[in-house]
Amino acid sequence: MSVWSDPEQALIDGAQALATILKTVPYKKWNHTKDSSRYFFKLAAQKGLTGIEVPVASGGSGASFKCKALVAEILAGADFGFAMSLVNTHNVANNIARWDDSKTSDTTISSLVPELLSGQKIACTALTEPHAGSDFSSITTLAQPHSQGWRIDGEKSWIINASVADLILTYVQTQPEAGAAGIAAFLIDANRPGFIRNEQFGSEAASSLGTSSFKLEGYIARPEELIHPAGFAFKRALHSINGARIYVAAMCCGMVAECLRIATAYGASRQAFGSSLQEHQGWRWRIADAAIDLEAAQQMVRAASQALDDGQPVVDLASKAKVFATRMAEKHTAAMLHAMGANGLRDEYPFVRHMTAAQIASFTDGSTEMLLERICKSQQQSH
Repeated sequence: MSVWSDPEQALIDGAQALATILKTVPYKKWNHTKDSSRYFFKLAAQKGLTGIEVPVASGGSGASFKCKALVAEILAGADFGFAMSLVNTHNVANNIARWDDSKTSDTTISSLVPELLSGQKIACTALTEPHAGSDFSSITTLAQPHSQGWRIDGEKSWIINASVADLILTYVQTQPEAGAAGIAAFLIDANRPGFIRNEQFGSEAASSLGTSSFKLEGYIARPEELIHPAGFAFKRALHSINGARIYVAAMCCGMVAECLRIATAYGASRQAFGSSLQEHQGWRWRIADAAIDLEAAQQMVRAASQALDDGQPVVDLASKAKVFATRMAEKHTAAMLHAMGANGLRDEYPFVRHMTAAQIASFTDGSTEMLLERICKSQQQSH
C-alpha cells in the first residue's frame, strides 16, 4: 500500500471528486462544443491536476510519477479521453517547467507554465505523422534554419488534444536522412501563421480525446522555442513514452475497475430465473475473473511506477504492464457489458466507451505487436 504525502493525497482526492462530476456528463456533449474540454480543464486546474509532477518552484505539486499514474487511473474510470487529454497538457507543462536553456535569458517560454497550470491554455505533444506511427525515427516534418529561427513544414496526425490545443510540443527532423540523431522538439503556438488545424477525427465514443491532425506550412519558430535539441530530443521522447505506457496501463485498470463496480452492483439487484444474477455461479465467475486480472494489472502498474520514481530501468516493466493491461481491458470491458446483458449498451453506462478506449489504448505509445517484439528481445538478452 502506497503512503502518500499530504499534497499527493490532495491530488488523489481532487481526482476522485472530478471523476464523480465527469460521470454525470453525457459523453455526446463533447461533440457539440469545445467548451467541454476547457471547462473541465479549469476544474482540474483548481484541484492541482494540471501540475502533478511540475516542480513546486514552478507552481506545481512536485508529486511522484506513481501519484500521476493513480490520478490517471481514477479519471479514466470516468472518462478515458479526458484523462489522456489532461495528462498530455500536464506533460507539456512539466517539460517547459524543467526546460533550461543557458544560452538565453528569455522568460517567454517559462511564463507559459502558469497559463497551463491554471487551465487557461491546453497543450499536447505531437510525434506521429500520416506515415510514421510507432516508427518514431522515420518522421519527416522538417525544421530548417531561418533568419528568425527555424522554418518548419510538415504534417502531424492522430494527435490527442490537437483539435483544441493552444501549445504543441512538436517533434521534427532537422537533418534529413539522419534518423533519430536529427530529431528535435519545438514548442508550436497554434495561433501563429503557418499552423493549420484540421477537423477533429470523428468518434463519438472517444470525442473527449480531442484527437486531430495539423499542418505546418512555413511556420517560423523562434530560437528559444527549441525545447529539446537534436541529439537529446529522441532520448527524451523515449523516456516520456515509457512513462506513458505505464499511465496508459493504469487508465485501463481504471476503466475495468469502474465496469466491474457497476456490473457487481447490478448483479445484486437484477433478477433472473427467480434469483439475483450474483447467485448464479457462471455469472459470479465472470466477475471473479475480472477482479483477478485487474489486481494483477494494478500490481504491474505499481511496480513499473515505483521503478520509474526510483530511477531504475523501466522499458521492460512498462512494456509488460501496457500489454497486459490493454489486453485485460479489451477482455473485461466487454465481459462486464455482457454481465449486464442488453442494459449494458445504454448510454448511461460507460461500457461501450470503455471498450472503444481499450482499443485506443492498445494503439497508443507503441502498439501491442511492437511491444511484444521488444519484450521478446529483452527476454532473449536475459538468457
